[in-house]
Amino acid sequence: MTLDLPQLGLGLGLRYPHFEHILTHRPEVGWFEIISENFMADFGWARHMMLQIREYYPMVMHGVSLSIGSTDPLNFEYLAVLKQLAKDVEPAWVSDHLCWTGIQNSNTHDLLPVPLTEESLAHICERISQVQDYLGRPLILENPSTYLEFRASEIDEWEFLNRMSQQTGCGLLIDVNNIYVSARNHGFNALDYIDNLDHRSIVQIHLGGHTDLGDHCIDTHDQPVCAEVWQLYARLTRLCGPVSTLLEWDANVPDFPELLTELKKAEHVVETVYTQGWAPAVEPSTPTISNPIDFMIGAQR
Repeated sequence: MTLDLPQLGLGLGLRYPHFEHILTHRPEVGWFEIISENFMADFGWARHMMLQIREYYPMVMHGVSLSIGSTDPLNFEYLAVLKQLAKDVEPAWVSDHLCWTGIQNSNTHDLLPVPLTEESLAHICERISQVQDYLGRPLILENPSTYLEFRASEIDEWEFLNRMSQQTGCGLLIDVNNIYVSARNHGFNALDYIDNLDHRSIVQIHLGGHTDLGDHCIDTHDQPVCAEVWQLYARLTRLCGPVSTLLEWDANVPDFPELLTELKKAEHVVETVYTQGWAPAVEPSTPTISNPIDFMIGAQR
């Protein structure tokens, strides 16, 4: 399955501290991703600035409260506001997460894992179809980072994502850091996950940093991308071709030029994959905040 959606290149999450810099300097960034809930039913300064930036850059809307995996009925009040925001922003696409965020009308404000079962798959696919029909556009769903698993799960997460996409026509947002974090937490092989995805369904890729606590990792988005995640990104890029890629950084947010330096490393990885094959990557110059890319891009298992 191939969705007819644009390839936007390399982008960044749009964060409040960078509004003025972006409008003043018009940096060379392919696109920005907004957190949908930050601008839903908000008609103040932040929305005004976001819409000004939208005049110069493509945008994507990324949500955290759709709760596609919940057993609660779909929240059509939420969807109505989301649909209006999409009308105002005209995003390249709208995304959220394969998760549930609450039950009995309570929002935990966390991205909780779903049981990977046939029953869950059928339930989620039905809800995805309802959301897509209501929004009038395909929904793009992201693999979450997880810290617990359901004993009842019977389907590998990558197979669940593949079947979900094939049955509903939704696209996939593959967060490479989330794959790494979940693989570390649950003991599966991240390369198996990357290799077994339906690469034709991938619309977007996320990169980000995490906190490594030794026996487990937490997806914190507060530091540079680690070398192992860059390696997984290189492998996924080789398998699915260039895909719209976004760097997430949500805490301890650096100044915009430093953030752009980290994003440029993704460009370096893509160029190396497609010009040198599996040759060693060269450490970027002046890595002001970042870990060096100190691996063989084509490293095998």
